[in-house]
Amino acid sequence: MFEQTFKNIDDVLWKEAGCSSELDYTEQTSWMLFLKYLDDLEGERAIEAGLVGKRYTFIIDERHHWSRWAAPKREDGSFDHDTALTGDDLIDYVDSELFPYLKGFKQRASSPDTIEYKIGEIFSEIKNRFQSGYSLRDALELVDQLHFRTQIEKHELSHLYETKIKNMGNAGRNGGEYYTPRPLIRAMIQVVNPTIGETIYDGACGSAGFLCEAHDYLRSSALTTHQLHTLQTTTFYGKEKKSLAYVIAIMNLILHGIDAPNVLHTNTLAENLADVQERDRYDIILANPPFGGKERKEIQQNFPIKTGETAFLFLQHFIKYLKAGGRAAVVIKNTFLSNSDNASKALRQELLESCNLHTVLDCPGGTFLGAGVKTVVLFFEKGAPTRNIWYYQLDPGRNMGKTNPLNDNDLKEFVELQATKAESEKSWSVDVEEINSESHDLSVKNPNAPEELPLREPQEILTEIAALDAESTKVLDEIGGMV
Repeated sequence: MFEQTFKNIDDVLWKEAGCSSELDYTEQTSWMLFLKYLDDLEGERAIEAGLVGKRYTFIIDERHHWSRWAAPKREDGSFDHDTALTGDDLIDYVDSELFPYLKGFKQRASSPDTIEYKIGEIFSEIKNRFQSGYSLRDALELVDQLHFRTQIEKHELSHLYETKIKNMGNAGRNGGEYYTPRPLIRAMIQVVNPTIGETIYDGACGSAGFLCEAHDYLRSSALTTHQLHTLQTTTFYGKEKKSLAYVIAIMNLILHGIDAPNVLHTNTLAENLADVQERDRYDIILANPPFGGKERKEIQQNFPIKTGETAFLFLQHFIKYLKAGGRAAVVIKNTFLSNSDNASKALRQELLESCNLHTVLDCPGGTFLGAGVKTVVLFFEKGAPTRNIWYYQLDPGRNMGKTNPLNDNDLKEFVELQATKAESEKSWSVDVEEINSESHDLSVKNPNAPEELPLREPQEILTEIAALDAESTKVLDEIGGMV
């Protein structure tokens, strides 16, 4: 329905001098999509209010309505090119009037969990990169062809937007921080198995992939009106430090049906863990925190275990923010299992003693496109110490890359076996008593893996090569005789 329109928007952006990468394409598409969504939402609310004899108060004032500046129409519904701003006039209006007006909502909003605050936050962090008002006019007319009126339309738009995020993630290192393979996310959610009424949190939410997939998982069954309201308002919570990722997260959640996402634009690690109270905690945590980064000394002071590694700080944050009995699934680089530095050993000890680390999923290289490190997924519950750890070594049987990425079928066996912690050629269990009490080293070699075939002797290989050469010569001679 909308796929060709998305492609046409990308064509316009590709020709625009102010946009040079998939990151720019996604950013510019996001703010236009957001304003079109807002216009459709307000139009729908106005109609609903009118049906019950009430008057709807618009969030956006009349002068800045989408239908006023972006897509003015004649009485017959056709586009009014005579009154539509274009060229330098359009760029001047967007940069000097529209964006400052929208940015001001942040100060005017009653609280951070309102749609008004989200409007202000988004337009405080994003800027118009169009230099040509003619290109912007073309893009706006294309975006006006997209609609958010039905669940089917929103579903298709969310799918197309997700593809755009994936392309952005593959465009380079900065984008790649935002994209986690969706088959892996879905497998993590199936194991954690959230239910309606539980709160779900990602403190490093990026493009909100975990929250969106969790939303789809919970929406897969029939829900009551009350359950839908719970899903919309008090289920999903996220935090994101980077501006572009924050904007994309908001738009992604909106396309999944959440009108005012509970996502904060903040540095999660700047929060002092000593200040966390019970009301701050969550039932479920799903996350793939950034790793390889370094945090300043003053940030490290917020954590009992001091380390500059961002992923290790996030893991402490997640353990602290999990409710007693709460469940978590967190992606982390596999060196965490065996690093010998004091911080790593202390963190492994903390995890084993305060949580039940019941499952470790060992992911193969290539799981994350463009990432040079291998990763594992830690599944744990808070409130009881670890007694037994079940390991699963994921092996899709192929080299993974851009043309053959991870898929849902690759993880099917893992999800099935994890339910009973069954042993197989790829899975095994380790009693915590067998783990070194000083190093707390969690790296374990698969004891059930079939033995590899012994290496062949060099002379055997050379003999086989000679035999194959002789056979090839014979075939060529026969062909030559026929010619």
